[in-house]
Amino acid sequence: MSGAPAPQRAHRFATAQVQAGFTPGSPSFGAVPPIHQTAAYEFSSLQEAADLFALRRPGIIYGRNAGPTQQVLEERLALLEGGTSAVAVASGQAAVAVTLLALAGRGGHIVAADQLYGGTVDLLQETFGDFGIPVTFVDQDDPSAWRAAITPQTRVLFAETVANPIAQVLDIRLVADIAHDAGLPLVVDSTVGTPALIRPGEHGADFVVHSATKFLSGHGTSLGGVVVDLGSFDFGALPDRWPQFTEPYARFGDLVLWERFGQGQAFAALVKSKYVHDLGPSLSPFNAWQILLGLETLDLRVARQSGSALRIARHLAEHPAVAEVHHPGLSANRWHSLAQRYLPDGGPSVFSFDLAGEEHDAQERIARFIDVLEVFRLVANIGDARSLVSHPASMTHSHLTPAQRAAAGISLSTVRLSAGLEDPEDLIADLDRALACV
Repeated sequence: MSGAPAPQRAHRFATAQVQAGFTPGSPSFGAVPPIHQTAAYEFSSLQEAADLFALRRPGIIYGRNAGPTQQVLEERLALLEGGTSAVAVASGQAAVAVTLLALAGRGGHIVAADQLYGGTVDLLQETFGDFGIPVTFVDQDDPSAWRAAITPQTRVLFAETVANPIAQVLDIRLVADIAHDAGLPLVVDSTVGTPALIRPGEHGADFVVHSATKFLSGHGTSLGGVVVDLGSFDFGALPDRWPQFTEPYARFGDLVLWERFGQGQAFAALVKSKYVHDLGPSLSPFNAWQILLGLETLDLRVARQSGSALRIARHLAEHPAVAEVHHPGLSANRWHSLAQRYLPDGGPSVFSFDLAGEEHDAQERIARFIDVLEVFRLVANIGDARSLVSHPASMTHSHLTPAQRAAAGISLSTVRLSAGLEDPEDLIADLDRALACV
């Protein structure tokens, strides 16, 4: 056992109420990572503070950049993805934003898949457009489209391992090879895939982004996001293309990030010291702790959800009120062979289906179906312990044009499901009862 803490000098009430009973940096012996619910951290000396602010030594400067609870989460997720470093931020959207901003740099161009979550499309085509960062969207299944879209200004290729909401499976190795042939990194959003089902770095991806709000936490209580550097991309191979890593960084006394931190670490250093520091999408200690708790049961939850989703998909595929089921675990699905290759331990629990009938009254039929569901909850989220339903055309993908929705495989009749942890028989019965109303 540790000895008792050294007695503190007696102070007056106002001083004691602020400082008594706590020594900054003192060890704890709890079995569960604690919440370090503090905005700032005390330095042992001015020299230590100066060294930390100048990036001459590792450590925590301020809660906007990092904290001990956040660091546990980052280290754990880097390990689960087989990466070298990670940065946790306030949401999945923030993770996508800081990752692509850091890689695109000034004057860069992005090539992204058509098949993306609607909020990501909003970010890329509108906000990035406002920032002067052009984005070209391509069919993720068309290798020639990826190659044709790459220009001398392109700095990154971006896609989802399993697309939301149609569950298209990305041929990661194919797109990674196209990116690498052009001297570019591949960033994938693997929120739906999760590291329990697929590790994109094993198939050529260089960076993995997650909305930790979803499967990583699993309880639907806390926003969070993370980007993992898989340590595979060499920014030093073409230094003129990557000045943000290979040229002196004036903010830190002309330090060169690539020389100071090296492959697998320089990216995280840039994201934290510039984009998280300047824009402020900080992950709170409490949310980091909540995500850590959920992460402990990730593989158990995902296995249950994956099995339930496939069972539901097979049932819906035989239902007369359903026109088509979009689940790569079904043998007739276009991406079934890719799912067998990249997801051998189970398919996604987020998938979609199209109600039978004409498009002109699709909204009315969708409303009748969704509004009578009882076990499935109408929620704009996925990866929760609860089973969730949404209508992409009027919710998550409502800002897309009809042409963009068609390119992503979404119609007005498309319904998205996220299978939770309930009994699959109850979920199927709930769907059957609602489909009978249509």
